[in-house]
Amino acid sequence: MFRLRQTFQRPKVDNVDKEVRQQLANLNLENQVQPQDRVAITVGSRGITGIAEIIRAIVRFFQELGAEPFLVPAMGSHGGATAEGQQKVIESYGVTESYCGCPICSSMETVILGRASQGFDVHLDRQAAAADHIVVCGRVKPHTNYFGPIQSGLMKMMLIGLGKHAGASVYHRGIHDFDFQQIIHTVAPMVIEHGNVLAGVAVVENAYDETAHIEALAANDIISREPELLKMAINYMAQLPFDDIDVVMIDEIGKEVSGTGLDTNIVGRKSREHGTSKDERPRVKRIIVRDLTPKSHGNAIGIGLVEFTVDRVVQKMDIHATRINAVTALHLTAAMVPIHYPSDAEVLEAGLGSLGMTLPSEANLVRIRNTLKLAEVECSANFLEEAHQREDLEVLSEPRPMTFDKDGNLSAI
Repeated sequence: MFRLRQTFQRPKVDNVDKEVRQQLANLNLENQVQPQDRVAITVGSRGITGIAEIIRAIVRFFQELGAEPFLVPAMGSHGGATAEGQQKVIESYGVTESYCGCPICSSMETVILGRASQGFDVHLDRQAAAADHIVVCGRVKPHTNYFGPIQSGLMKMMLIGLGKHAGASVYHRGIHDFDFQQIIHTVAPMVIEHGNVLAGVAVVENAYDETAHIEALAANDIISREPELLKMAINYMAQLPFDDIDVVMIDEIGKEVSGTGLDTNIVGRKSREHGTSKDERPRVKRIIVRDLTPKSHGNAIGIGLVEFTVDRVVQKMDIHATRINAVTALHLTAAMVPIHYPSDAEVLEAGLGSLGMTLPSEANLVRIRNTLKLAEVECSANFLEEAHQREDLEVLSEPRPMTFDKDGNLSAI
């Protein structure tokens, strides 16, 4: 294996606090927010870089207007579908009452805003519904399952996040009978109109997991602007360095990495869970997962999308949290346990031995920390010649053997 550095576009917001406040100031919200108005600010379960600083800046902006902001965990069924679990998730990201300077109001109760044209109730977090205003904050990026101009972002948070477990269950069932774009374009306007949504703060990240762009949007501009922000996010997105890969070894998956634990846009599994569709890149034959992130709190959603893992991943799984997430999202295969082995050496041997006529010594292997951290990766020596020929790749080391400890496990990269 040799180490490789990739070069991606790197736009970056240098002063997050200042940018958040300036973006919100551009909306002239002082004309709509009265002193002592209660403002609910959403916090999701994704591991957005600098999320605590972003949320604190939003809180301080509204406090300076004389309002009374509070935080609402907005993550559907995540956190074990409990109020305590959801608060624990955002606190693990540093979003605490003491840091942000305002209360966290976590509840799984919802109110019904009305009935969608598709025949289901539209849910909204009860705490947020009782506020004078709602500010939706979230990252815009490609979704791991859905296609189209709206994927993962502010509008999805208004549905799945603020819908809590009850709403998330309804909408995911609806997506089985109706197109995701139909559902989101029906429900989001109802939440904006009847849920007192004041504004959105959209975050776009670059390929280095850094804040590339922050944009505050008036409520009525969210629907028209979010598709453009998605295009920006796709343009900045990282990727694996090669198109044809026999085995991808992922050191960790987790909810803060991706809603599906691993980003299917990165590993070429968005259309087919255990294979690559004709037009997808990269073409990956096998995926091995070595661990769960601590911040996933045992939610191993996405583990069912890979072919191999190790025993420690299975042992760390919170079966209850993983099942709730999978059943709520109606993504049942995402919680299924793959073939697993006691050590990295054994699972790697099995993965490399499952490639048909391709011998293990001839296999193309790429090892990554997770699907967010792709600036530096480890690659098998078969890729070395191509790597030297490409200007966007820098070879950082000569090929060297993989080394295992006495228990047959690799050290982290």
